[in-house]
Amino acid sequence: QAGAQIKKRKELLKDADIIIKVNKPTPKDIDLFKPKAIYISFLDPFFEKDLIDTFLEKDITALSMHLIVRTTLAQKMDALSSQANLAGYSAVIFGAKYLNKILPMMTTPAGTISPSKVFIIGAGVAGLQAIATARRLGANVEAFDTRAETEEQIKSLGAKFVKADIGKTKSTKAGYAKELTKEQLNQQREAMKKAISTSDIVITTAQVFGRKAPVIITKDMIKNIKTPTLIIDMAIITGGNVEGSEKDKVIKKGNVTILAPSNLTNEVALDASTLYSSNLYNLIEHFHDKDTKKFKFDLNDEIIKTATLTFEKKLITPILTKGK
Repeated sequence: QAGAQIKKRKELLKDADIIIKVNKPTPKDIDLFKPKAIYISFLDPFFEKDLIDTFLEKDITALSMHLIVRTTLAQKMDALSSQANLAGYSAVIFGAKYLNKILPMMTTPAGTISPSKVFIIGAGVAGLQAIATARRLGANVEAFDTRAETEEQIKSLGAKFVKADIGKTKSTKAGYAKELTKEQLNQQREAMKKAISTSDIVITTAQVFGRKAPVIITKDMIKNIKTPTLIIDMAIITGGNVEGSEKDKVIKKGNVTILAPSNLTNEVALDASTLYSSNLYNLIEHFHDKDTKKFKFDLNDEIIKTATLTFEKKLITPILTKGK
């Protein structure tokens, strides 16, 4: 109905000028790519050195959806944000399924049930959506972020902002939080102890661009939690925010249950696919010349230059070429 043809995988990969996926390709896939082919998917440039070397060797033009710039023009291509939005929503629903109580306050002839308390660490795209979703479901919500400018955003969604005196913190140009010092991390943990120990659900979303996720909740903090608490570690793909969390496993430690789902967008696969395909379409359309009906790869274009890992056997994105 959409006008696409169904072919065998090997045949498609051998003939394709543009190949798009969700996650990185396998070595067997890359062996089938023809030289000069354009490959687009989520590719973390800081943790995929061998893969990037293979792209260079085989003369593959590789673009990473991780590296779409955060500008007004590029918003419609920003797959990282569109997927993080869905993941934040899914994390709350995922937690509600595991929790043995309801989220909203409920008054009945049999008595009144108090609302659950949800504490969200990190107020990026995923964190803000988690806050909004938990509030819509009737929970009392608290949230924390190292960036002072997020306080207003958190409060605007009806949540309480947990303050921590950790000194000055920095953000990248794209709005990501920069890595904290050890002293700042310890101060952050101390400030969050009360919120964590009194919450029914704790959701961690903290990630640092280009680095392993910071460990925010330690084993000692978990030991001191006296009431049943569910912790959802959304940063497990980059190492995790919770000490002892394991990818896609349910870990029980005393009163605490730790969940670390690695693919929360899979819980809402239809919408995730719809948004991701739209992001990809808008990116491809951006470098498609309507007059010549050919793909024009303009490395003077900020969006293309920033997202391109490799082109004509050279590293392109400034993130990888700085200092070289």
